[in-house]
Parts: sequence; structure tokens; C-alpha cells
Amino acid sequence: MPIPDVSIILPCAGFATRFGAPYSKELHCLAPGVTVLDRSLEAVVELAKSGLNVRLVVVFGTHKLDTVSYLARYAGTFQMVFVYQDQALEPDLDGAIRSALPMTQGPVALVLPDIVVSGAGSAGSLLAALRQTEVAGWSVVAAEERDPDTLRQMGALAVAEGDGIVTVRAATDKPSDPSGFNAFWGMVAVTEEEAHRLPDVASKGADSPLAGAVALIVERIVNYNTTAG
Repeated sequence: MPIPDVSIILPCAGFATRFGAPYSKELHCLAPGVTVLDRSLEAVVELAKSGLNVRLVVVFGTHKLDTVSYLARYAGTFQMVFVYQDQALEPDLDGAIRSALPMTQGPVALVLPDIVVSGAGSAGSLLAALRQTEVAGWSVVAAEERDPDTLRQMGALAVAEGDGIVTVRAATDKPSDPSGFNAFWGMVAVTEEEAHRLPDVASKGADSPLAGAVALIVERIVNYNTTAG
């Protein structure tokens, strides 16, 4: 395979117990011929359109063969690699990231198949985030949020603006106490040198490596983890 300019980790091995539908949540239809997965990959498609060679590392389980089949439509857009996640050895989202990392090269971005970034500039947000990693090492595409119930379900951030740049002051995944947080991330980008720390973004009890990251604020990030979306 040609050496990729950027690698994208797409974790698709979750069981979506909260989604409550007889099909994979990322295949939920939003419009004729358009699924949640298509929308979540829009910013990744923009990377390929910009001329970058994109490797999509898809983490799957045997219960997600429908998603594997669906992704065949992107074979001409991305260089795709499929990695099986053994839940007994590497459970949860941090385990999915660890399973994928050996197949990545270059800067790495974490894109979740049930998270859709929308609003003006959202399509180019991941490209902008990857460019910011050259300055700060880490960057996130994030949305402002004050609702505590939402923050308890997401990768919560405390962000602040200084000198025209929004940065992450603190971060934790799904906090039991969301006070002090005012945003959450939808995508994460990191340099190749720092990518080994990417699982800690989603690890309970781990010190998040996102403190100090540049935050690119978008209008809206939707979590389609329930059928209500």
C-alpha cells in the first residue's frame, strides 16, 4: 500500500445498547441514500478531496459485517484497512483505538461513526484540525455545550479563548460531575509522535492528553447514540 499522508481511526465495533434498533446505529438513514456514517465521514472525504492520501482504519466486530459491507462504497476514496477488535482483550473505545494504532501512519485522527459535525465550515474542520497539530501536537473539533446531561455522555472539555485561539484547559471522558466543562469534542487529531497516547482520550481514570490542544469550534455536533438522534 502507498504510505498514507494521514490515518483515520473509525471505531465500529461497539454494541450500541442505547440505540435500541435492529441494525447498526451508524447505518441509520437520515435522508434517501444517506446514513449517519456517510455524514460522519464527510470531513474525512474532504481530506481526500484536498489531495491527501487517506488511510481509513476501520475497527469492527463480527456483529458489524453490515457496516463493513456498506463501507465498500468508499473503496475508491480511501485506502481502507479493517482491524478486528477482540473485546475480551481490548474492550471499549480505548481498546478499539489500541487495536487500530499499529495500522496507522502519519498524523492520526479519531472519527466516531455515530458523531456528526454540522454547520458552516464543518466539512473542512478535520483538515483544519490536522494542520493545527503541527503547532500544538493535539487538536479537537468541538462544540460548545452547557447541558450537564449531554456533557456526562461525551468527551467533555473546558475551553477558553486567548489571543484569538481557543484551547483546551481540561478534558475528561463522560464525567460524573460535568461542572466546569463547557464543550465536548467530536473529532480528535494528533501527530504521529503523540498518537500512542490517543487511547487515553477515552480511558476512564487516565490523564487526558487533550489539555493544551487547539479547539476548532463548530456550530453543532450530534451524537446519534439513540434513535432520537
